[in-house]
Amino acid sequence: MVWIIIAVIVLLIIVWMISAYNNLVTLRNRVKNGWAQIDVQLKQRADLVPNLVETVKGYAAHETQVLTRVTEARAKAVAVAADKQAGTAERIAAENELTRALFNLQATAEAYPQLQANQNFMDLQHQLQDLEQKIAYARQFYNDVVMKLNNAIETFPSNIVAGLFHFEQADYFQVDDASRLAPQVKF
Repeated sequence: MVWIIIAVIVLLIIVWMISAYNNLVTLRNRVKNGWAQIDVQLKQRADLVPNLVETVKGYAAHETQVLTRVTEARAKAVAVAADKQAGTAERIAAENELTRALFNLQATAEAYPQLQANQNFMDLQHQLQDLEQKIAYARQFYNDVVMKLNNAIETFPSNIVAGLFHFEQADYFQVDDASRLAPQVKF
């Protein structure tokens, strides 16, 4: 009788460990999927930026510093995205830099009424705004899944399984302090 009770307890522990492990794997895969969704949106934004810069160039040729910053930030973001060794933190920093540069570009463009009336620019700006909303949603989804994974890794009793199988916490997609500031445009 004692052996049956011990066998049932061992079986329950094994079933619980399998369930906890599968839950952790599912959450880790959701984090990867969330990052992949962000990556798709960021790629679309990076593809849109050269068209936006070229359109603004025609109207604001003397704003070369702003245009150069956008171009350099895009190049850096694309390079970091292509670098398989780059971590999440490096990618987030590069994308935040591009976001700041794009905000400065949009703020600069507001000073040119002819540019604001250009249909091509309006279409590109609308596409960029849509992409920024999609990126914001994808970031929110990603951060929600990261929180669930990190909670599962830290809370008892799933932290036992996480420790046994070396699950690691994921990084949140956070906006850096510089991105929180309003863009400054100087003429």
